[in-house]
Amino acid sequence: MPERTIQITELILRDAHQSLMATRMALEDLVPACEDLDKAGFWSIECWGGATFDACIRFLNEDPWERLRTFRKLMPNSRLQMLLRGQNLLGYRHYEDEVVRRFVEKAAENGMDVFRVFDALNDIRNLRTSLKAVRATGKHAQGTICYTISPEHTIPAFVTMAEQLMDLGCNSICIKDMAGLLKPAPAYELVEGIKAACGNETLVHVHTHATTGVTLVSLMKAIEAGCDIVDTSISSLSLGPGHNPTESLIEMLEGTGYRTAIDMERVRKVRDYFNKVRPRYSEFLTGFNGVDTDIFRSQIPGGMISNMESQLKQQGAGDRMREVLEEVPSVRRDAGYPPLVTPSSQIVGTQAVFNVLMGRYKVMTGEFADLMLGYYGSTLGEKNSEVVKQAILHSKKEPISGRPADLLRPEWDHLRADALALKGCNGSDEDVLTYAMFPQVAPKFFPARSEGAKNLSKEPAKAPAQPAPKPASPAPARAQMTEAVSYVVTLNGKSHNVTVAPAQ
Repeated sequence: MPERTIQITELILRDAHQSLMATRMALEDLVPACEDLDKAGFWSIECWGGATFDACIRFLNEDPWERLRTFRKLMPNSRLQMLLRGQNLLGYRHYEDEVVRRFVEKAAENGMDVFRVFDALNDIRNLRTSLKAVRATGKHAQGTICYTISPEHTIPAFVTMAEQLMDLGCNSICIKDMAGLLKPAPAYELVEGIKAACGNETLVHVHTHATTGVTLVSLMKAIEAGCDIVDTSISSLSLGPGHNPTESLIEMLEGTGYRTAIDMERVRKVRDYFNKVRPRYSEFLTGFNGVDTDIFRSQIPGGMISNMESQLKQQGAGDRMREVLEEVPSVRRDAGYPPLVTPSSQIVGTQAVFNVLMGRYKVMTGEFADLMLGYYGSTLGEKNSEVVKQAILHSKKEPISGRPADLLRPEWDHLRADALALKGCNGSDEDVLTYAMFPQVAPKFFPARSEGAKNLSKEPAKAPAQPAPKPASPAPARAQMTEAVSYVVTLNGKSHNVTVAPAQ
Protein backbone atom coordinates (compact mmCIF):
# COMPACT_ATOMS: atom_id res chain seq x y z
CA MET A 1 0.00 0.00 0.00
CA PRO A 2 1.52 3.38 -0.98
CA GLU A 3 2.23 5.84 1.77
CA ARG A 4 -0.20 8.74 2.16
CA THR A 5 1.41 12.18 2.33
CA ILE A 6 0.39 14.32 5.31
CA GLN A 7 0.70 18.05 4.80
CA ILE A 8 1.93 20.43 7.50
CA THR A 9 1.17 24.06 8.24
CA GLU A 10 4.12 25.66 10.05
CA LEU A 11 3.20 28.10 12.84
CA ILE A 12 6.55 29.48 13.93
CA LEU A 13 6.04 32.91 12.33
CA ARG A 14 2.77 33.64 14.17
CA ASP A 15 0.93 31.42 16.64
CA ALA A 16 4.11 29.91 18.06
CA HIS A 17 5.49 33.17 19.39
CA GLN A 18 1.99 34.45 20.17
CA SER A 19 1.51 31.48 22.50
CA LEU A 20 4.98 31.50 24.05
CA MET A 21 6.05 35.15 24.10
CA ALA A 22 2.92 37.28 23.73
CA THR A 23 3.44 37.93 19.97
CA ARG A 24 6.41 40.13 20.79
CA MET A 25 8.84 38.84 18.15
CA ALA A 26 9.88 41.62 15.79
CA LEU A 27 9.86 41.21 12.04
CA GLU A 28 13.61 41.60 11.76
CA ASP A 29 14.03 38.47 13.89
CA LEU A 30 11.61 36.51 11.68
CA VAL A 31 13.04 37.51 8.31
CA PRO A 32 16.25 35.41 8.46
CA ALA A 33 14.19 32.19 8.71
CA CYS A 34 11.96 32.90 5.74
CA GLU A 35 14.10 31.41 2.95
CA ASP A 36 14.44 28.04 4.66
CA LEU A 37 10.76 27.98 5.61
CA ASP A 38 9.81 28.84 2.04
CA LYS A 39 11.83 25.94 0.63
CA ALA A 40 11.04 23.34 3.31
CA GLY A 41 7.86 22.06 1.62
CA PHE A 42 5.08 23.12 4.01
CA TRP A 43 1.47 23.21 2.81
CA SER A 44 1.25 26.74 4.21
CA ILE A 45 3.11 29.14 6.51
CA GLU A 46 0.91 30.80 9.11
CA CYS A 47 2.35 34.28 9.59
CA TRP A 48 -0.40 36.85 10.15
CA GLY A 49 -3.71 37.49 11.90
CA GLY A 50 -4.55 36.58 15.47
CA ALA A 51 -2.87 39.09 17.78
CA THR A 52 -0.38 40.25 15.12
CA PHE A 53 -2.09 43.57 14.45
CA ASP A 54 -2.43 44.44 18.11
CA ALA A 55 1.16 43.57 19.03
CA CYS A 56 2.68 45.23 15.95
CA ILE A 57 1.16 48.65 16.48
CA ARG A 58 0.92 48.58 20.29
CA PHE A 59 4.38 47.27 21.17
CA LEU A 60 6.64 46.96 18.12
CA ASN A 61 5.93 50.23 16.27
CA GLU A 62 5.65 48.08 13.18
CA ASP A 63 3.12 48.28 10.36
CA PRO A 64 1.35 44.89 10.20
CA TRP A 65 0.55 45.39 6.51
CA GLU A 66 4.24 45.89 5.78
CA ARG A 67 4.95 42.68 7.71
CA LEU A 68 2.58 40.82 5.39
CA ARG A 69 4.11 42.37 2.27
CA THR A 70 7.58 41.43 3.50
CA PHE A 71 6.58 37.80 4.06
CA ARG A 72 5.00 37.69 0.59
CA LYS A 73 8.22 38.94 -0.99
CA LEU A 74 10.49 36.60 0.99
CA MET A 75 8.37 33.43 0.62
CA PRO A 76 7.25 33.41 -3.03
CA ASN A 77 6.84 29.61 -3.12
CA SER A 78 4.57 29.31 -0.08
CA ARG A 79 0.90 29.73 0.72
CA LEU A 80 0.68 32.40 3.40
CA GLN A 81 -2.01 31.79 5.99
CA MET A 82 -3.79 33.99 8.53
CA LEU A 83 -6.29 33.64 11.38
CA LEU A 84 -9.38 35.83 11.01
CA ARG A 85 -12.06 36.25 13.69
CA GLY A 86 -15.02 36.31 11.31
CA GLN A 87 -17.17 39.40 11.81
CA ASN A 88 -14.67 40.62 14.46
CA LEU A 89 -11.82 40.62 11.89
CA LEU A 90 -8.72 41.19 14.06
CA GLY A 91 -10.44 43.46 16.58
CA TYR A 92 -12.73 42.79 19.51
CA ARG A 93 -16.12 43.92 18.21
CA HIS A 94 -18.34 43.17 15.26
CA TYR A 95 -17.75 45.23 12.11
CA GLU A 96 -20.28 46.20 9.49
CA ASP A 97 -20.19 44.00 6.38
CA GLU A 98 -18.51 46.56 4.11
CA VAL A 99 -15.56 46.84 6.53
CA VAL A 100 -15.26 43.04 6.58
CA ARG A 101 -15.22 42.87 2.78
CA ARG A 102 -12.63 45.62 2.46
CA PHE A 103 -10.37 44.00 5.04
CA VAL A 104 -10.41 40.65 3.24
CA GLU A 105 -9.80 42.32 -0.12
CA LYS A 106 -6.79 44.23 1.20
CA ALA A 107 -5.34 41.19 2.97
CA ALA A 108 -5.57 39.20 -0.27
CA GLU A 109 -4.12 42.10 -2.28
CA ASN A 110 -1.15 42.36 0.09
CA GLY A 111 -0.30 38.68 -0.23
CA MET A 112 -2.56 36.47 1.90
CA ASP A 113 -3.53 33.08 0.42
CA VAL A 114 -5.32 31.05 3.11
CA PHE A 115 -7.90 32.62 5.40
CA ARG A 116 -8.71 30.50 8.47
CA VAL A 117 -12.00 32.06 9.55
CA PHE A 118 -13.54 31.33 12.93
CA ASP A 119 -16.18 32.69 15.28
CA ALA A 120 -15.69 32.54 19.03
CA LEU A 121 -19.22 31.19 19.53
CA ASN A 122 -19.25 28.91 16.46
CA ASP A 123 -22.15 31.01 15.17
CA ILE A 124 -22.29 30.35 11.43
CA ARG A 125 -24.04 33.68 10.84
CA ASN A 126 -20.89 35.49 11.99
CA LEU A 127 -18.81 33.66 9.35
CA ARG A 128 -20.88 34.13 6.20
CA THR A 129 -19.72 37.59 5.15
CA SER A 130 -16.01 36.97 5.65
CA LEU A 131 -16.07 33.56 3.96
CA LYS A 132 -18.00 34.99 1.01
CA ALA A 133 -15.46 37.81 0.80
CA VAL A 134 -12.57 35.34 0.73
CA ARG A 135 -14.23 33.35 -2.03
CA ALA A 136 -14.72 36.56 -4.02
CA THR A 137 -10.95 37.15 -4.00
CA GLY A 138 -10.26 33.64 -5.31
CA LYS A 139 -8.24 32.78 -2.21
CA HIS A 140 -8.58 29.70 0.04
CA ALA A 141 -11.50 29.96 2.47
CA GLN A 142 -11.02 27.67 5.47
CA GLY A 143 -14.10 27.31 7.65
CA THR A 144 -13.27 26.69 11.27
CA ILE A 145 -14.83 24.74 14.12
CA CYS A 146 -13.71 25.94 17.56
CA TYR A 147 -13.37 22.70 19.49
CA THR A 148 -14.57 22.69 23.06
CA ILE A 149 -16.17 20.31 25.55
CA SER A 150 -19.60 20.72 27.11
CA PRO A 151 -22.86 18.79 27.39
CA GLU A 152 -23.96 20.53 24.17
CA HIS A 153 -20.77 20.15 22.11
CA THR A 154 -21.06 16.63 20.72
CA ILE A 155 -19.37 15.00 17.74
CA PRO A 156 -22.67 15.09 15.75
CA ALA A 157 -23.06 18.81 16.53
CA PHE A 158 -19.55 19.55 15.25
CA VAL A 159 -20.13 17.44 12.13
CA THR A 160 -23.32 19.38 11.44
CA MET A 161 -21.33 22.61 11.67
CA ALA A 162 -18.79 21.23 9.19
CA GLU A 163 -21.63 20.52 6.73
CA GLN A 164 -22.91 24.07 7.17
CA LEU A 165 -19.44 25.46 6.50
CA MET A 166 -19.08 23.41 3.34
CA ASP A 167 -22.50 24.68 2.21
CA LEU A 168 -20.98 28.19 2.42
CA GLY A 169 -18.38 27.17 -0.16
CA CYS A 170 -15.38 26.57 2.09
CA ASN A 171 -12.30 25.03 0.51
CA SER A 172 -11.39 23.15 3.69
CA ILE A 173 -12.47 22.57 7.28
CA CYS A 174 -10.27 23.29 10.28
CA ILE A 175 -10.78 21.74 13.71
CA LYS A 176 -9.31 24.46 15.94
CA ASP A 177 -8.40 23.23 19.42
CA MET A 178 -7.08 26.33 21.18
CA ALA A 179 -6.55 24.81 24.63
CA GLY A 180 -5.26 21.28 24.03
CA LEU A 181 -8.65 19.73 24.82
CA LEU A 182 -8.82 17.42 21.79
CA LYS A 183 -8.14 13.91 23.08
CA PRO A 184 -7.18 11.06 20.72
CA ALA A 185 -10.53 9.25 20.60
CA PRO A 186 -12.68 12.30 19.77
CA ALA A 187 -10.01 13.46 17.30
CA TYR A 188 -10.51 10.23 15.37
CA GLU A 189 -14.30 10.32 15.64
CA LEU A 190 -14.59 13.95 14.58
CA VAL A 191 -12.35 13.66 11.51
CA GLU A 192 -14.03 10.41 10.52
CA GLY A 193 -17.46 12.01 10.96
CA ILE A 194 -16.60 15.06 8.87
CA LYS A 195 -15.18 12.91 6.06
CA ALA A 196 -18.28 10.71 6.08
CA ALA A 197 -20.71 13.63 6.06
CA CYS A 198 -18.89 16.06 3.75
CA GLY A 199 -17.12 13.64 1.44
CA ASN A 200 -13.74 11.98 1.63
CA GLU A 201 -12.31 14.59 -0.75
CA THR A 202 -12.99 17.33 1.83
CA LEU A 203 -9.71 18.75 3.14
CA VAL A 204 -9.65 18.45 6.93
CA HIS A 205 -7.06 20.45 8.85
CA VAL A 206 -6.36 19.98 12.59
CA HIS A 207 -4.90 22.68 14.83
CA THR A 208 -4.14 21.97 18.46
CA HIS A 209 -1.90 23.08 21.32
CA ALA A 210 0.49 20.99 23.39
CA THR A 211 -0.68 22.28 26.78
CA THR A 212 -2.25 19.08 28.10
CA GLY A 213 0.45 16.71 26.84
CA VAL A 214 -1.90 14.40 24.90
CA THR A 215 -2.35 16.11 21.56
CA LEU A 216 0.57 14.67 19.58
CA VAL A 217 -1.29 11.37 19.96
CA SER A 218 -4.47 13.19 18.93
CA LEU A 219 -2.78 14.32 15.71
CA MET A 220 -1.80 10.72 14.99
CA LYS A 221 -5.38 9.50 15.50
CA ALA A 222 -6.70 12.36 13.33
CA ILE A 223 -4.30 11.32 10.58
CA GLU A 224 -5.43 7.69 10.87
CA ALA A 225 -9.03 8.89 10.48
CA GLY A 226 -8.21 10.72 7.25
CA CYS A 227 -6.98 14.17 8.32
CA ASP A 228 -5.08 15.83 5.46
CA ILE A 229 -3.17 18.70 7.12
CA VAL A 230 -1.92 19.30 10.66
CA ASP A 231 -0.46 22.36 12.39
CA THR A 232 2.91 22.17 14.17
CA SER A 233 5.73 24.48 15.17
CA ILE A 234 9.46 23.88 14.81
CA SER A 235 10.79 22.67 18.16
CA SER A 236 12.69 25.77 19.27
CA LEU A 237 9.32 27.53 19.63
CA SER A 238 7.02 24.72 20.72
CA LEU A 239 5.43 22.85 23.65
CA GLY A 240 3.98 24.36 26.82
CA PRO A 241 0.98 26.49 25.81
CA GLY A 242 2.41 26.40 22.28
CA HIS A 243 2.22 23.55 19.79
CA ASN A 244 3.57 20.12 19.05
CA PRO A 245 7.04 20.12 17.44
CA THR A 246 7.21 19.79 13.68
CA GLU A 247 10.19 17.43 13.89
CA SER A 248 8.37 15.13 16.35
CA LEU A 249 5.37 14.83 14.04
CA ILE A 250 7.62 13.97 11.09
CA GLU A 251 9.58 11.35 13.03
CA MET A 252 6.41 9.88 14.54
CA LEU A 253 5.06 9.02 11.09
CA GLU A 254 8.05 6.87 10.11
CA GLY A 255 6.96 3.29 9.46
CA THR A 256 3.25 4.07 9.86
CA GLY A 257 2.20 4.23 6.21
CA TYR A 258 2.14 8.03 6.34
CA ARG A 259 4.86 10.45 5.38
CA THR A 260 5.53 14.15 4.91
CA ALA A 261 7.40 15.89 2.13
CA ILE A 262 9.30 18.23 4.46
CA ASP A 263 12.99 18.95 3.99
CA MET A 264 14.40 18.21 7.46
CA GLU A 265 17.67 19.99 6.75
CA ARG A 266 15.77 23.22 6.20
CA VAL A 267 13.78 22.58 9.38
CA ARG A 268 16.95 22.04 11.40
CA LYS A 269 18.38 25.31 10.16
CA VAL A 270 15.24 27.15 11.27
CA ARG A 271 15.32 25.30 14.61
CA ASP A 272 18.92 26.34 15.24
CA TYR A 273 18.22 29.92 14.26
CA PHE A 274 15.30 30.35 16.68
CA ASN A 275 17.24 28.59 19.44
CA LYS A 276 19.63 31.53 19.22
CA VAL A 277 16.87 34.15 19.00
CA ARG A 278 14.59 32.84 21.73
CA PRO A 279 16.72 33.85 24.77
CA ARG A 280 16.70 37.46 23.61
CA TYR A 281 12.96 37.50 24.32
CA SER A 282 13.27 36.02 27.81
CA GLU A 283 11.35 38.93 29.33
CA PHE A 284 8.25 37.93 27.38
CA LEU A 285 8.54 34.14 27.55
CA THR A 286 5.79 32.34 29.39
CA GLY A 287 6.84 30.78 32.66
CA PHE A 288 4.72 27.73 31.89
CA ASN A 289 6.58 25.15 29.83
CA GLY A 290 5.25 21.88 31.18
CA VAL A 291 1.94 20.00 31.04
CA ASP A 292 -1.37 21.02 32.60
CA THR A 293 -4.10 18.38 32.53
CA ASP A 294 -6.33 20.45 34.85
CA ILE A 295 -7.40 22.26 31.67
CA PHE A 296 -9.62 19.27 30.89
CA ARG A 297 -11.69 20.29 33.95
CA SER A 298 -11.42 24.07 33.87
CA GLN A 299 -11.21 24.36 30.03
CA ILE A 300 -9.16 27.51 30.56
CA PRO A 301 -6.46 28.10 27.92
CA GLY A 302 -3.01 28.96 29.24
CA GLY A 303 -3.06 32.51 27.87
CA MET A 304 -6.36 33.13 29.64
CA ILE A 305 -4.90 31.95 32.96
CA SER A 306 -1.96 34.34 32.70
CA ASN A 307 -4.35 37.19 31.88
CA MET A 308 -6.50 36.48 34.96
CA GLU A 309 -3.41 36.20 37.16
CA SER A 310 -2.35 39.65 36.00
CA GLN A 311 -5.80 41.08 36.71
CA LEU A 312 -5.85 39.62 40.22
CA LYS A 313 -2.36 40.86 41.04
CA GLN A 314 -3.40 44.36 39.99
CA GLN A 315 -6.16 44.14 42.57
CA GLY A 316 -3.79 42.83 45.26
CA ALA A 317 -5.74 39.56 45.16
CA GLY A 318 -3.24 37.17 43.63
CA ASP A 319 -4.05 34.60 46.32
CA ARG A 320 -7.62 34.19 45.02
CA MET A 321 -6.68 32.54 41.74
CA ARG A 322 -8.09 29.18 42.79
CA GLU A 323 -11.51 30.76 43.41
CA VAL A 324 -11.44 32.33 39.94
CA LEU A 325 -10.48 29.02 38.31
CA GLU A 326 -13.51 27.45 39.99
CA GLU A 327 -15.74 30.34 38.94
CA VAL A 328 -14.88 30.31 35.22
CA PRO A 329 -16.77 27.07 34.41
CA SER A 330 -19.84 28.44 36.24
CA VAL A 331 -19.76 31.69 34.28
CA ARG A 332 -19.29 29.73 31.06
CA ARG A 333 -22.28 27.52 31.90
CA ASP A 334 -24.42 30.61 32.63
CA ALA A 335 -23.41 32.04 29.25
CA GLY A 336 -24.51 28.95 27.28
CA TYR A 337 -21.11 27.19 27.08
CA PRO A 338 -19.25 29.45 24.66
CA PRO A 339 -15.89 28.07 23.51
CA LEU A 340 -13.12 29.91 25.34
CA VAL A 341 -11.25 31.67 22.55
CA THR A 342 -10.71 35.35 21.72
CA PRO A 343 -12.78 37.34 22.57
CA SER A 344 -15.12 35.06 24.56
CA SER A 345 -12.26 33.81 26.77
CA GLN A 346 -11.40 37.34 27.86
CA ILE A 347 -15.07 38.20 28.43
CA VAL A 348 -15.77 35.11 30.55
CA GLY A 349 -12.46 35.32 32.41
CA THR A 350 -12.84 38.97 33.35
CA GLN A 351 -16.40 38.39 34.55
CA ALA A 352 -15.18 35.51 36.71
CA VAL A 353 -12.61 37.85 38.28
CA PHE A 354 -15.32 40.41 39.07
CA ASN A 355 -17.59 37.71 40.48
CA VAL A 356 -14.91 36.57 42.92
CA LEU A 357 -13.86 40.06 43.97
CA MET A 358 -17.29 41.75 44.11
CA GLY A 359 -19.87 38.99 44.42
CA ARG A 360 -21.59 37.02 41.66
CA TYR A 361 -22.75 39.43 38.96
CA LYS A 362 -22.84 42.39 41.37
CA VAL A 363 -20.55 43.99 38.81
CA MET A 364 -21.07 43.06 35.17
CA THR A 365 -18.86 44.15 32.27
CA GLY A 366 -20.57 45.60 29.24
CA GLU A 367 -19.00 42.86 27.14
CA PHE A 368 -20.40 40.09 29.33
CA ALA A 369 -23.86 41.66 29.30
CA ASP A 370 -23.66 41.78 25.50
CA LEU A 371 -22.61 38.12 25.42
CA MET A 372 -25.60 37.17 27.58
CA LEU A 373 -28.00 39.20 25.43
CA GLY A 374 -26.90 37.84 22.05
CA TYR A 375 -24.89 40.82 20.80
CA TYR A 376 -21.92 38.52 20.02
CA GLY A 377 -24.13 35.84 18.50
CA SER A 378 -25.83 32.67 19.65
CA THR A 379 -24.39 29.90 21.82
CA LEU A 380 -25.06 26.20 21.49
CA GLY A 381 -26.28 25.94 25.08
CA GLU A 382 -29.12 27.81 26.76
CA LYS A 383 -28.19 30.81 28.89
CA ASN A 384 -29.10 31.16 32.57
CA SER A 385 -32.36 33.11 32.49
CA GLU A 386 -31.68 34.83 35.82
CA VAL A 387 -28.32 36.11 34.61
CA VAL A 388 -29.98 37.26 31.37
CA LYS A 389 -32.38 39.34 33.49
CA GLN A 390 -29.44 40.84 35.35
CA ALA A 391 -27.73 41.64 32.04
CA ILE A 392 -30.85 43.49 30.88
CA LEU A 393 -30.86 45.47 34.12
CA HIS A 394 -27.14 46.22 33.87
CA SER A 395 -27.10 47.26 30.22
CA LYS A 396 -30.60 48.65 29.79
CA LYS A 397 -30.83 46.67 26.53
CA GLU A 398 -33.09 43.85 25.43
CA PRO A 399 -31.83 40.48 24.12
CA ILE A 400 -31.54 39.95 20.38
CA SER A 401 -31.83 36.74 18.38
CA GLY A 402 -30.72 37.94 14.94
CA ARG A 403 -27.25 38.29 13.45
CA PRO A 404 -25.50 41.01 15.48
CA ALA A 405 -23.96 42.70 12.44
CA ASP A 406 -27.43 43.32 11.02
CA LEU A 407 -27.85 45.99 13.69
CA LEU A 408 -24.78 47.91 12.50
CA ARG A 409 -25.06 50.95 10.27
CA PRO A 410 -22.62 51.53 7.41
CA GLU A 411 -19.41 52.76 9.00
CA TRP A 412 -16.68 52.81 6.35
CA ASP A 413 -17.06 56.46 5.41
CA HIS A 414 -16.83 57.79 8.94
CA LEU A 415 -14.00 55.39 9.81
CA ARG A 416 -12.13 56.72 6.79
CA ALA A 417 -12.81 60.33 7.72
CA ASP A 418 -11.70 59.78 11.31
CA ALA A 419 -8.54 57.94 10.22
CA LEU A 420 -7.53 60.53 7.63
CA ALA A 421 -7.82 63.24 10.27
CA LEU A 422 -5.08 61.58 12.33
CA LYS A 423 -1.51 62.77 12.17
CA GLY A 424 0.66 60.25 10.32
CA CYS A 425 -2.18 58.44 8.52
CA ASN A 426 -1.05 57.81 4.93
CA GLY A 427 -4.57 57.83 3.49
CA SER A 428 -4.56 54.19 2.38
CA ASP A 429 -7.37 51.74 2.97
CA GLU A 430 -4.85 49.71 4.96
CA ASP A 431 -4.38 52.58 7.42
CA VAL A 432 -8.13 53.05 7.69
CA LEU A 433 -8.48 49.36 8.53
CA THR A 434 -5.70 49.59 11.10
CA TYR A 435 -7.59 52.46 12.73
CA ALA A 436 -10.84 50.48 12.57
CA MET A 437 -9.25 47.54 14.39
CA PHE A 438 -7.64 49.58 17.16
CA PRO A 439 -8.98 53.14 17.31
CA GLN A 440 -7.28 53.83 20.66
CA VAL A 441 -3.85 52.63 19.54
CA ALA A 442 -3.66 53.80 15.91
CA PRO A 443 -3.55 57.55 16.77
CA LYS A 444 -0.32 56.91 18.70
CA PHE A 445 1.10 54.50 16.13
CA PHE A 446 0.64 56.55 12.95
CA PRO A 447 2.84 59.52 13.91
CA ALA A 448 5.50 57.25 15.47
CA ARG A 449 5.65 54.86 12.51
CA SER A 450 8.36 56.89 10.77
CA GLU A 451 10.69 56.23 13.71
CA GLY A 452 10.96 52.59 12.62
CA ALA A 453 10.23 49.29 14.30
CA LYS A 454 11.33 48.51 17.80
CA ASN A 455 13.15 45.24 18.31
CA LEU A 456 12.20 44.39 21.86
CA SER A 457 14.74 41.58 22.03
CA LYS A 458 17.46 44.24 21.98
CA GLU A 459 15.65 46.93 23.92
CA PRO A 460 13.39 45.12 26.39
CA ALA A 461 10.38 47.27 27.10
CA LYS A 462 8.98 47.13 30.58
CA ALA A 463 5.42 48.14 31.15
CA PRO A 464 5.25 51.39 33.09
CA ALA A 465 4.36 50.97 36.72
CA GLN A 466 0.72 51.83 37.30
CA PRO A 467 -1.34 51.97 40.46
CA ALA A 468 -3.50 48.91 40.80
CA PRO A 469 -7.03 49.80 39.66
CA LYS A 470 -9.94 48.90 41.84
CA PRO A 471 -12.72 46.76 40.34
CA ALA A 472 -15.14 49.66 40.65
CA SER A 473 -15.52 52.96 42.43
CA PRO A 474 -17.41 52.72 45.71
CA ALA A 475 -21.08 52.32 44.96
CA PRO A 476 -23.68 54.41 46.74
CA ALA A 477 -25.07 52.96 49.91
CA ARG A 478 -27.72 50.35 49.25
CA ALA A 479 -30.46 52.41 50.81
CA GLN A 480 -29.72 55.21 48.33
CA MET A 481 -29.05 53.09 45.23
CA THR A 482 -32.19 52.86 43.11
CA GLU A 483 -30.72 52.27 39.65
CA ALA A 484 -27.64 50.74 38.04
CA VAL A 485 -24.46 52.84 38.18
CA SER A 486 -21.89 52.59 35.37
CA TYR A 487 -18.10 52.90 35.58
CA VAL A 488 -15.14 52.50 33.25
CA VAL A 489 -12.59 50.12 34.75
CA THR A 490 -9.14 49.36 33.35
CA LEU A 491 -7.85 45.84 33.90
CA ASN A 492 -4.65 44.50 32.37
CA GLY A 493 -4.47 47.41 29.94
CA LYS A 494 -8.04 47.01 28.63
CA SER A 495 -10.96 49.27 29.49
CA HIS A 496 -14.30 47.70 30.43
CA ASN A 497 -17.69 49.33 30.82
CA VAL A 498 -19.04 47.89 34.05
CA THR A 499 -22.31 48.42 35.82
CA VAL A 500 -23.13 47.93 39.50
CA ALA A 501 -26.75 46.95 39.93
CA PRO A 502 -28.92 47.87 42.91
CA ALA A 503 -29.62 45.20 45.49
CA GLN A 504 -32.60 43.08 44.56
